[in-house]
Amino acid sequence: MDSLVGYQLADSVATVTMDDGKVNVLSLRMIYEVSRALDRALDDAAVVVVLAGRPGVFSAGFDLPVLRAGGSAASSMLRAGFDLAERVLSYPRPVVIACTGHAIAMGAFLVLAGDYRVGAAGPYKITANEVAIGVTLPRPAVEICRQRLTPAHFNRATILAELYEPDSAVEAGFLDRVCEPADIWDTVRAIARDLTKLDLDAHKATKLRARQAALAALHDAIAADYAALSQRDLATATAAARPA
Repeated sequence: MDSLVGYQLADSVATVTMDDGKVNVLSLRMIYEVSRALDRALDDAAVVVVLAGRPGVFSAGFDLPVLRAGGSAASSMLRAGFDLAERVLSYPRPVVIACTGHAIAMGAFLVLAGDYRVGAAGPYKITANEVAIGVTLPRPAVEICRQRLTPAHFNRATILAELYEPDSAVEAGFLDRVCEPADIWDTVRAIARDLTKLDLDAHKATKLRARQAALAALHDAIAADYAALSQRDLATATAAARPA
């Protein structure tokens, strides 16, 4: 089976590239492979990690058919996705996001977890679209947005599901910088090269200190959502088992 995630190590920078040939849905398999690549970067003593999408799309978010089907598979996928975001937020090395196109729902939340986020210019959608499609925004998603979006855009992005293009996404706080698609890799590599000069112990300690409250809130939100989903799955299974 072909891997959904590429991995390359060069000059102390580990580049992790999601590419399912389509829209990079965050299935359990994709999430697992990204997490394994982060493990590998630590094993390789990479100083910086770049997490990227494929041309035109970073990620369209969770696997919708699995999500809509509900049950334990959906609960496990949701938990794994937000656990991955929590891991990126607390990762002991600098994480640069190469947002190569659309970043929707969980794809946008993963972008928000990075330390430095570079977006490709173009007609791309960056959005937490849950409310627009009839889904209450998960508690962990609220906390991820709260820790990075500007106050003026936090409500618009979450409660109103506002759609951003790359330039407006910088103002909102989804991205730090936008460049032409042809230049994105040169830009990302230059940023990663600069970040290799950081003192890694100081980086790790400062990241955890600066994000202490956000990480605690995110951890509690993940636990609360998973408990609620598990309770709902149990109730559904019990109702299905009752005789007609």
